[in-house]
Amino acid sequence: METIYPGVRLVLTDPMPAEAVEIAHKQVLLAAEDLDGHGVATLVLELAEAWGVPALWEQVCRPLLARLPGRTAAELVVEHALTEGVRVAFDVYRREPGRPLPAGGVLLAGVEREAHSLGLQALAAALREQGRGCLNLGSTLPWPALTSAVHRARPHTVVLWSQTPVTGRAYRLVRFARDFPCLRVYGAGPGWIEPLTRPAAHLGSLPAAVAACLDVPAGRDAHHIRYGSVPYR
Repeated sequence: METIYPGVRLVLTDPMPAEAVEIAHKQVLLAAEDLDGHGVATLVLELAEAWGVPALWEQVCRPLLARLPGRTAAELVVEHALTEGVRVAFDVYRREPGRPLPAGGVLLAGVEREAHSLGLQALAAALREQGRGCLNLGSTLPWPALTSAVHRARPHTVVLWSQTPVTGRAYRLVRFARDFPCLRVYGAGPGWIEPLTRPAAHLGSLPAAVAACLDVPAGRDAHHIRYGSVPYR
């Protein structure tokens, strides 16, 4: 299925049929309950190849993770087995040893004190699926370190992940976006419960995040962006 976004033509796989989703839920959850991280990773890789990362994340991974609240010790162990299996699968999906994809002007990071980063790994895998790379700095990046990373990496797009309202401080994200007027700044994840105002924006789904990362407005590529006296190179 071809979905057209402003400035980019993005080809996404069709949504998974209900029957395929139900089977995937049962198989992946069973592997997690058996504490079989390798089995989870194998299933996730097979499903990604069959249906694409965006459909897999939205219809299988996110719902399964939401079903495991981790309130008891047994639930917590299963949740960790599921999370680790998904993480491993996304980390190796569409990687070619010795041939890393260029970052392409996209920087991903978890906000300050945010320990979760699985959504960023899903986004990185979805970008590789489209033949594009990114610079994924993982979880728990303090705001001063993020500022330093922007000056060093010179991205055109930054996606910041927040899992809980404790870390999703909308005013801080908006302030960061205003500090870099040539930079497109997005908040992703369920932690951004307060509205994000311009110049920042919220990405509500993985397909939307992929589209935002692939869409490079005119005049904001590697030959035009400048931050203060430091050129984007």
